[in-house]
Amino acid sequence: MSTTTSPRLDTVERAAATPEIELPYAELGVTTDEYARIRAILGRRPTASELAMYSVMWSEHCSYKSSKVHLRRFAEIPAETRVGKLLAGIGENAGVVDIGQGYAVTFKAESHNHPSYVEPYQGAATGVGGIVRDILAMGARPIGVMDALRFGPADAPDTARVLPGVVAGVGGYGNCLGLPNIGGEVSFDPCYLGNPLVNALCVGVLRHEDLKLAQAPGPGNKVILYGAKTGGDGIGGASVLASATFDAEGKPAKRPSVQIGDPFTEKLLIECSLELFRDDLVVGIQDLGAAGLSCATSELASAGTGGMDVTLDDVPLRDPSLTPEEILMSESQERMMAVVEPGKVDAFLATCAKWEVEATVVGTVTGTGRLRIAWHGETIVDVPPRTVAHEGPVYERPYERPESLDALRRNDPGVLPRPSSGAELRASLLRVVAAPEQAAKSWVTDQYDRYVLGNTVLATPDDAGVLRVDEETGLGIALSLDGNGRQCALDPYTGAQLVLAEAYRNVAVKGARPLAVTDCLNFGSPEEPGVMWQFTETIRGLVDGCGELGVPVTGGNVSFYNQTGDTQIHPTPVVGVLGVLDDVRRRVPAGLVDGGSLFLVGETRDELGGSAWAHVEHGHLGGAPPRVDLAAERALAELVHGLAARGAALAAHDLSGGGLAQALVESCLAGGVGATVALPAGVDPFVALFSESSARALVLVRPEDADPLTARCAELALPVARLGDAGGDVLSVTGFFDVPLAELRETHEGTLPRLFG
Repeated sequence: MSTTTSPRLDTVERAAATPEIELPYAELGVTTDEYARIRAILGRRPTASELAMYSVMWSEHCSYKSSKVHLRRFAEIPAETRVGKLLAGIGENAGVVDIGQGYAVTFKAESHNHPSYVEPYQGAATGVGGIVRDILAMGARPIGVMDALRFGPADAPDTARVLPGVVAGVGGYGNCLGLPNIGGEVSFDPCYLGNPLVNALCVGVLRHEDLKLAQAPGPGNKVILYGAKTGGDGIGGASVLASATFDAEGKPAKRPSVQIGDPFTEKLLIECSLELFRDDLVVGIQDLGAAGLSCATSELASAGTGGMDVTLDDVPLRDPSLTPEEILMSESQERMMAVVEPGKVDAFLATCAKWEVEATVVGTVTGTGRLRIAWHGETIVDVPPRTVAHEGPVYERPYERPESLDALRRNDPGVLPRPSSGAELRASLLRVVAAPEQAAKSWVTDQYDRYVLGNTVLATPDDAGVLRVDEETGLGIALSLDGNGRQCALDPYTGAQLVLAEAYRNVAVKGARPLAVTDCLNFGSPEEPGVMWQFTETIRGLVDGCGELGVPVTGGNVSFYNQTGDTQIHPTPVVGVLGVLDDVRRRVPAGLVDGGSLFLVGETRDELGGSAWAHVEHGHLGGAPPRVDLAAERALAELVHGLAARGAALAAHDLSGGGLAQALVESCLAGGVGATVALPAGVDPFVALFSESSARALVLVRPEDADPLTARCAELALPVARLGDAGGDVLSVTGFFDVPLAELRETHEGTLPRLFG
């Protein structure tokens, strides 16, 4: 078989006439059963180009073939329980949520894990670029990004190779686009050695009437490819595990699997697209990400009137030696595909020329119900587009609770030696807040521009990023992106709800009303029953949790096969929560203010399973994760929202990893103000400092607002304890220890610079 432009080109006619020829489908990750199904759909053997399209579109990354049956459960969240109104949800490029005053917000998180291990800078950079285009494709202006990064041990040689490149890629691409990076997280654990997680989120804003969808309606409308030229980079990079295509002898020919990004081209693409949207020149739009042209053409056709004719010769190429299969599989960045009415094509092309964005008419929408692609006058693809884009294989993989989980759960942290004296507690606190997992991430985040565009109100290291949407009214949004692999390893159902609760709480303690959720679900091989059990339990936990909190899942991403050899990563769902603030001037920062009265809201229990203290002090993972109390989470959100609305909250900070000890250190350092606190009566001092019980927050109010705060907590059935007062330059835990802020700052902020700087 040949894929050159010679007379031996594998056309549809040739495929029908020579059914005995079988293509090396296994080289593209297609199973024997899947290949048989493709043949049944077509009634003949596929051409090389058709096989290329099916292979990438039926890959795990694009088709969700192992997760689809479980993801459908998100539709079970009752509409009547939802706080936020969805304008677009799962199945679109990104979810869209009404935030009031005619504004809508679209947001989504996606993974770029494997490419970021192979080529850290470009893998991370193009992960940012891809998620930004998803937001743009909804008709929105991107206004901010976030990222959740996970690496192996901070002192591992491979972490020293991967982390600086990933951070530089995230910062380099986002900074060049002029988008503020407002938050996220950086975590370290041995399970991510050799398989880092790079999860990127983008958020955009639009008016309701500006919403765009990925569809190709209207026979006769033109299909225009615009943006960067198509090259050989990224062929199969995100969509298949191994990059392979066919050479002239029909053998696999390797191409680079990691995309190469150009943020300056993407910036032009953004501004050009927004002008095209403003002038009503687009009836359907799709970005080109994973699976490239294969995805854009099949998804647009499938979601529209069902047919499209494309001339592949008209696709602008950076590399003229590319075969048709490579053109269809290429994941070159900074490309979009638009459906345009014939009478508006000239205006569309003129706008692209104004922005120096290359644009070419490559096809026409039809009513045939077929996606037909021609190359040098021959038809090389003739398929029902829905079978490519939306009717891929669906697997109900076997799942089973791992037997190893029993031993893990029996290994309770209660057997670990605990500090008791003031000196021991002080030393533990300093070690925990200095550990790479808990240490300040300013070495990372200082490489990101957090305030470009001028609408950032709060950003990392605060609990959530806060962005202004409307200057006149102060309408704004809050976003948090959180995960906790250790707690999910102990109990994926509970762990997923704890992750959801933390992201919800981070948004709530800024005074925002949480509205909606996106997620990025990172797991090992779905072919392992234990991994699939973790996945199904995670979905069950999120469905139940979102239903109780009233926050619908708007969309997200699943990343499987995150493992090195036989070592699976912890189940790592990363959850993003979006909230709305009616007036960002009422937001609540995390930093303490001199003279305020400090309270701990929520119940503290002896809960250290999967905790930062156990991990840092003993390298321990075992026992049960903290209990989930979603009713208390909602009550806590209502409390802080009410305080913020009347200007009574001077500061608030959630309690999560590292417990009260971590929260006190971070709040003191954020405000540059110390505190004198007395630990709650009746609670073991060690538990009081390091427990990771959920549904808790530090709240700082003016002294005159102390009684109203405690009264409101009583109304909401929230436990509350007065800790003390903010002021001075020392963190003093009465009866146990004092730590000067200067020592805390050096300890907390010096770790990552020593490791990577």
